[in-house]
Amino acid sequence: MFRHPLAFWTGALLCVGGVVMHLPMYLSAGDMGYRMADMEPDLTMVLGMVAIVAGLALSFWGLLPERSGAIRRQAAAITVRPMDDVPIRFAHVALLVVMALAITIDVMKPTTLSFVAPGVAREYGLTGAHRLLVTWLPLSGITGTVTGSFLWGWAGDRIGRRASIVFAGILFVSTSICGAMPGFGGNVLMCFLMGIGAGGMLPIAFVLIAETIPARHRGWLIVLIGGDIAGAYVITSWLAGALTPEFSWRVLWLIGLPTGLLLILLNRWIPESPRYLFAAGHPKQAEAVMARYGARMVDRDVDEPAPGWRSGDPDTVEPAPVRRSGYRDLFFGLAARPTAAITLLAVAAGLLTYGFQFWVPTNLQHLGLTEVNSDYVLRDSAVLGLPLTIVVSLLYGFWGSRRTMICLSALTVVAVGVFAVFGESIADKHFLLAALLVVPLSGISSIVAVVTAYASEVYPTVVRSHAVGWTAGMTKAGGVLILIVVLGGIAAPSLLVTGLLGAVPLLVAILVFARTSPETKQRRLEDIAGMAVDRGQSSIQ
Repeated sequence: MFRHPLAFWTGALLCVGGVVMHLPMYLSAGDMGYRMADMEPDLTMVLGMVAIVAGLALSFWGLLPERSGAIRRQAAAITVRPMDDVPIRFAHVALLVVMALAITIDVMKPTTLSFVAPGVAREYGLTGAHRLLVTWLPLSGITGTVTGSFLWGWAGDRIGRRASIVFAGILFVSTSICGAMPGFGGNVLMCFLMGIGAGGMLPIAFVLIAETIPARHRGWLIVLIGGDIAGAYVITSWLAGALTPEFSWRVLWLIGLPTGLLLILLNRWIPESPRYLFAAGHPKQAEAVMARYGARMVDRDVDEPAPGWRSGDPDTVEPAPVRRSGYRDLFFGLAARPTAAITLLAVAAGLLTYGFQFWVPTNLQHLGLTEVNSDYVLRDSAVLGLPLTIVVSLLYGFWGSRRTMICLSALTVVAVGVFAVFGESIADKHFLLAALLVVPLSGISSIVAVVTAYASEVYPTVVRSHAVGWTAGMTKAGGVLILIVVLGGIAAPSLLVTGLLGAVPLLVAILVFARTSPETKQRRLEDIAGMAVDRGQSSIQ
């Protein structure tokens, strides 16, 4: 995995050391409630920043293989898929556990934004006429995740999926210094870099699971693991309630140091993509991975309908020429219809996530709850909603992906509307408030999980990584749009306004999705891609 192990580990140590060099200044502010606004960075902190920059460059160079561009092109010509009759093995279970932990660590980063926003606003005086300026923090972080979703799709094919996850861990470690940044501008910059690291984890994890789990278990397990977004919300809300009263909002960012290191250690149990290993000239390693997970290399001309996808001719069996694949393949020809439906659904989910869900902690405090009480209300809601995540995953796998996505989206629209209208009237009844938030919080998180999982199934291998990266990016793009609206003062981030801004587009997305998207339940990935082609043709006709 490492082209230059010494360079990588030296860079990693520099990053860890650079973060540690930021801690003395943070700890020295303990007697002031860890308030660091307007403090000047000392020499130790400046040297720590230099160490982190050097460490990031050195560790990435240590991971970058020779002829990475050629590896990416060759990998596009290789198809590997799990055999349908393979039972779930210990290797599958271990991978799923590790991916669940990795996604939890990853999702905690953008989730933290909603819990630090009130504290950031108070410390930097972003109140009154300046209250919307705090939106720069989540806007920067979410823009970073959109950027990262696209970058990691590219990087995963060049340096491998394991290396991509490792470097994401290095970024998590490095950007934990956001908790020790004295100035608001430094926080904004670090949030952007943190977002880049977080943006690609979900696409990489989903594609890896889709290509290693047998068809009859693939759908519901992807949604179950992706649904751990709700688990990340539980952990983050609990940490916010338990730690911020003593150590301020800054500690939620500093947690990135141990969690990033844990992600690097977990990488030992994550397999590299056989496609990448074959393309990189390591056939024995690729065969060992395929044997462990019960996968095989297939002939794309026979097993995957790439010609129909490109030419629009459902009867042709002539092989399509191997060429570079990219995001443009998602928007032309018959792929455009599924892409349009998935994009609309993803953007609508992002509008709800970073519109309604993001502002819930702040709005609960506007309703009269203390910061600690609002954090615990959200924790209780997320805990109560965990069974819903399990139900959604089972429905997705065994009832049908299309019906599950349509019904879940409709239920979420109704639930968001009910809470937006009646939430204020029960603000003093914490349990009822938490119960009323169960479906909005868990439903929104589950929509993000199912739409990303669906994208990992419905596209052919040659564009699957790009498609999942695009989908994950679009779930964040909705957040960018609504945060720009808030920052411009066009709409106040009230429960009612943010609920409507997400619910109405979600209704439109449901209608488009129902007309253009095929069922994926327990079908081979290659068969699903062919169904997407056929449905796209019928929609055109």
